[in-house]
This record gives sequence, structure tokens and C-alpha cells, in this order.
Amino acid sequence: MKHVHNTPILKASALNFSYPDRQLFTDFSIDIPPGITLIRGGDGRGKSTLLKLLAGAQPAQSGQLHINGVGLQTHPANYKASVFWAEPRADAFDQLTALEYFELQRSSHAGSDDAVLADMTDGLGLQEHLQKRLFMLSTGSKRKVWLAAAFASGAAVALLDEPFAALDAASVAFIVARLQSSADDGRAWALADYVAPDGLDIAQVIDLGD
Repeated sequence: MKHVHNTPILKASALNFSYPDRQLFTDFSIDIPPGITLIRGGDGRGKSTLLKLLAGAQPAQSGQLHINGVGLQTHPANYKASVFWAEPRADAFDQLTALEYFELQRSSHAGSDDAVLADMTDGLGLQEHLQKRLFMLSTGSKRKVWLAAAFASGAAVALLDEPFAALDAASVAFIVARLQSSADDGRAWALADYVAPDGLDIAQVIDLGD
């Protein structure tokens, strides 16, 4: 495991969040540095919810979120433009083709890189799916679209929810290699999953318990 001592990119301070039937986070504070952070925990421990909170997609009941000093509460558009996040189980973009989804993400992130997108599209075997609407894709292919968009976005923070679920072994190896090579590019990658695959230098682990 690699230990880094860089200035945090994302700072979450005193987050409180509860669903009607249970409290998930109480005065929860974390710093996410450059590199790869693993957010691990058992079912129902709040991995996906935490990503939604960090993305600004789910408002916390209280607390502060900042990316490179930009606050979600004070500058929500600037904050959200610094984050890539996709809900892997959502159907909000199902009527878009993969190409249209990539164009939407390009317009949302100033640092988008078409060369990276081309590399990811090729490496994940997405060429044959680019003209298909997302609802037509398998779970694994849909996830590959999210992952390609995440890498191409150039966003300061990329939040990946179970990025390896439903992927074939070759695609897992490809994503691990790309994550590993991106670990020192100054971006923060937060992976919500049960375990991290072999071959990744993890900057820190946030353990939400089993």
C-alpha cells in the first residue's frame, strides 16, 4: 500500500445523513488525497450513498464538502464540474447512445480528453456499441461506458461505484492498469467496493465496516 502525504483534493467535514429508518453518517469527516482511495464496507453500510454525498447528487442533512477549496454549498456548479460520478444502476441516460452520453460528459467537464476517450473505447471493446442506446447494453458494457467517461473527463475527483462488477477479466485487467497509471496524475479516484483487485497502489482505505 502506498502512503501519500499530499494536500487533500476533496474534504468532507462533519457530514450527517440518515434515511428515514436509519442513521448512516454522524459527524463524518474524510480527506481524499490524490491517488486511489478504497471505500470498503459490507452491504448496507453506505458505500454508494457516500459517493452520492461526495458527488453532490444526494444532499447531506448537514456538513461541508470542498474540492480544491471550492465549496458545494457556495459554488455548486463549480464543485460538480470537478467531479465525475455515475449511478451504475440508474436509467436516467438510457435513451442516449453511448456517443451521446460521451458528448454530454464532454460538455460537463472542461478537462475532457478525446484521446483518452478513444484509448478507453478501444481498450474496453466499445466500438461496436457506440451507436446503441444505453438501455440496449448489457450491465457490463454499460459500466464500461461509465468507466470510459470517467477516465476521459479529466475531473479532479472520480467516484467509481463497484467499477469491476460485471466486467470480464480482460476489462478488469485493463481498468486496473489504467487506474494504476493514473494514480500519480494528481487526480483523486475513490472506489466503492468490497475489496480492491490486485495490482493497485491504494493511497488510503476508508472502512465503513461489515
